[in-house]
Amino acid sequence: MKEVLTLITEEMTKAFTECGYDAKYARVSLSNRPDLCEFQCNGAMAAAKEYHKAPIMIAEEVSAVLEGNSMFSEVSACKPGFLNLKLSEEFLAEYVNDMSSDDRFGLDKVSEPKTIMIDYGGPNVAKPLHVGHLRSAIIGESIKRIARYMGNTCIGDVHLGDWGLQMGLIITELRLRQPDLCYFDPDYTGEYPKEAPFTIGELEEIYPTASAKSKEDPAYKEAAMAATYELQHGNKGYQALLGHILNVSVTDLKKNYANLNVSFELWKGESDAQPYIPDMVEKMKKDGFAYISEGALVVDVKEETDTKEIPPCMILKSDGASLYNTTDLATLVWRMKDYHPDEVIYVVDKRQELYFTQVFRCAKKTGIVGDDTKLQFVGFGTMNGKDGKPFKTREGGVMRLEHLVSEINEKMYDKIIENNTMEEEEARNTAKIVALSAIKYGDLSNQASKDYVFDVDRFTSFEGNTGPYILYTIVRIKSILKKYEAAGKSAEGAVILPADSESAKGLMLSLSQFNASIRSAYEETAPHKVCSYIYELANAFNHFYHENNIMGESDEKKQAGFIHLLELTRDVLEQSIDLLGFSAPERM
Repeated sequence: MKEVLTLITEEMTKAFTECGYDAKYARVSLSNRPDLCEFQCNGAMAAAKEYHKAPIMIAEEVSAVLEGNSMFSEVSACKPGFLNLKLSEEFLAEYVNDMSSDDRFGLDKVSEPKTIMIDYGGPNVAKPLHVGHLRSAIIGESIKRIARYMGNTCIGDVHLGDWGLQMGLIITELRLRQPDLCYFDPDYTGEYPKEAPFTIGELEEIYPTASAKSKEDPAYKEAAMAATYELQHGNKGYQALLGHILNVSVTDLKKNYANLNVSFELWKGESDAQPYIPDMVEKMKKDGFAYISEGALVVDVKEETDTKEIPPCMILKSDGASLYNTTDLATLVWRMKDYHPDEVIYVVDKRQELYFTQVFRCAKKTGIVGDDTKLQFVGFGTMNGKDGKPFKTREGGVMRLEHLVSEINEKMYDKIIENNTMEEEEARNTAKIVALSAIKYGDLSNQASKDYVFDVDRFTSFEGNTGPYILYTIVRIKSILKKYEAAGKSAEGAVILPADSESAKGLMLSLSQFNASIRSAYEETAPHKVCSYIYELANAFNHFYHENNIMGESDEKKQAGFIHLLELTRDVLEQSIDLLGFSAPERM
């Protein structure tokens, strides 16, 4: 189904060419003066120079051709040469009726579907999720949902940090505490236990303890580095321990991500890329891309057009150890081998942009990734507290993610229980749904690359540009629909009638922008555009609701048309919030 703007531009193009002007001047946009018109065309001003004619004269010619066109209720030429447009109520009603009969509300899927891998999450095993992991998870999940809704095959990969010194630290500390475990016996030849020798709680205590010791005791750090080396070079006992660490950690991570309604198709880690490193490094050397510089193996990635220094991409350190660069490049090797993606999107802190520039260029230059595969960096800003500094606990520490979620759940529960309309269990369940909307919408309504203030009081408000406000709007619509049904009425077979008020037309105009808004959010990898759209739609509905007595309407046909309009609004809002990764309750 064509977007409204496309249909208007087609009519404008016919008018411009009929008047003898180039079609390129017929571009139409949403009005930046909604008090004057709904859409506008500024092409007459641009055409004036080419055709040596006053822009108002061109605009008046085009306006005359469009006069009487059933798509418009008003076309006017205004000095110095604007073309102001208003859609006819009949055309708009027909458009939203067509939306309501389409299970995608008029949004076409992409003509050439792609396989897209999204790298988001990035937690380290053996460590609890903290608020720093929130943005990657929330933004990545929404990008995946939007791209999938557009018809692409999407594969989300959590990309676990499960390799490197942190594993050596855990093994070293565990060996000190339980030296008699079979994993530390070099002569052990039996099967290793299936049960881990630690719980998630113990594991989360072991790592920070080991990390602190390594900073104070050089010998301890040396032992941890040696354990890391042994792990990475085939020590079977240590690799069995790594398996336990992964199983215990991933089970806990899945639970915490599920509380955020975030999921991954792949639970791969840095360790999964290790088998691909030797051949990758050898090929880089053989093809003449990798060379030794100050003892390290590097690949030059600078380009002539660079305006700032782009250092070489280091592949191996002077001692032969791999780095994050090595692992990320090897990860691309297996992704290309197993999935052949058309695009790989990395949702990462924006401060890592230079690093990913190096990795992407190296991957392209060395042939790991072909020219037909796009590598995209989506860098996000910092989640700050009200003081403008990175979000912390009241004690000044980094807040665990589950504690933040629990705190907001309780805040929403207190608000809901105040109304005395729900039993305890329903109030608890509803609070979780609304709290998730507060967290996710609070984050996603900001452009990803910008820092933002995580204001719990504002995000949990039922008023303003918040998740709870959007959900309250949906619940209000559901309540009206239930009352209509309870009155023994049905809107089945009803049609949305041409608007007879400014508020009804405003709601229909907002609905008609669904397909353009979602497509734009997809093309620009920008979930905040979905937020902007549904906030506008929620406002348009609430204006309509306050201006019209829906349940008190005496004209049955008109009332049924109102109900059908509400059903479409509810469905579009619910589809949109699903793309953001949350849902609406039945009541609040």
